Amino acid sequence: MSYLEKIDGVPKKMKAVVAYHPGDYRLEEVDVPEIGEGEVLLKVGGCGICAGDVKGYHGAPSFWGGEGQPAWIKAPFIPGHEFYGQVVALGEGAGEKYGLKLGDWAVSEQIVPCGKCMFCLEGKYWMCEVHNIYGFQGKVADGAFAEYVKLPKTAKNYKLPEGFPLKVAPYVEPLGCAIHAVERADIQFRDVVVIAGLGALGLGMVQAARLKNPKMLITIDIKPKRNQLAKEYGADLVLNPLEEDVVSRVKSLTNGYGCDVYIQASGHPSGAIQGLQMIRKLGRFVEFSVYNDPVTVDWSIIGDRKELDLRGAHLSPYTYESAIRFLNDGRIKADKIITHELPLQDFKKGFEMVSKGEDSIKIVLIP
Repeated sequence: MSYLEKIDGVPKKMKAVVAYHPGDYRLEEVDVPEIGEGEVLLKVGGCGICAGDVKGYHGAPSFWGGEGQPAWIKAPFIPGHEFYGQVVALGEGAGEKYGLKLGDWAVSEQIVPCGKCMFCLEGKYWMCEVHNIYGFQGKVADGAFAEYVKLPKTAKNYKLPEGFPLKVAPYVEPLGCAIHAVERADIQFRDVVVIAGLGALGLGMVQAARLKNPKMLITIDIKPKRNQLAKEYGADLVLNPLEEDVVSRVKSLTNGYGCDVYIQASGHPSGAIQGLQMIRKLGRFVEFSVYNDPVTVDWSIIGDRKELDLRGAHLSPYTYESAIRFLNDGRIKADKIITHELPLQDFKKGFEMVSKGEDSIKIVLIP
């Protein structure tokens, strides 16, 4: 083994959630990962439960394969990619590469790029062809529903600044994704912007979009508590599709044209259909959601009728530094988004709460 700098007292074994099959996730005792050259070991401080984690637990074909889709998950694996932790071991060269030392608090982008494919070599690492993401591919990128997590040699790691509010550190990853979606929207001062879906990501998008100062910022969700938070975080108007025809309302506010920008973050097929109806001709439609199943829409709207600029948004490229800065200086807030902290052994309760989405928004597991 190459040179290793390590804090005394790191154990050989740890508790971790291990996923074997849909619905078969177990709390087990496993080996603490060994690290080598360029790698980092974190003692996990907390890890958020993502909607993607829950979709994986329930066996979504886009994760496990089926319905014409190849399997992406590599089981067995340890889930969890919205994490932060304290540096307890550094492989040779890792400290210098990332500006880390033992005892620092750090986060890591969710993707572990290969560093060799066409996309990585062009700097588009978030679209890495190999595409290992923490918490879905066993061994090569095990996640942080555990007491310790290894950051591989090609990971994208960041030191949290002194005094950073650690309670909101699990929100760095979701906020990074939210910022990327907003950047993809290319929001201008004159734009009417609609954000559909006010989960943890959508509420981050609201705050990031507010920093862009559009002409009007409109949000859509069916949950009153989330609508209230959106208003608090800068939305000019909050709409509930259970209470009114939101397409007609947005068109009435825009002289019948529709919104300039529509960001779909609801994860529900109706949000995509609603957006195509609501957006103006030549508008910018940003698709962020991950769906359980394929979504069917009228594609003639995109081309023949409206000539839309349809943009995907994936992960959080080049946004972690901004996310850390905004959370640290308070320009973006997460204290009301992180609604629950649960011990690691209660992970199934956390999954159930995320699935229902009644009183919770972001749930963090504490090992």
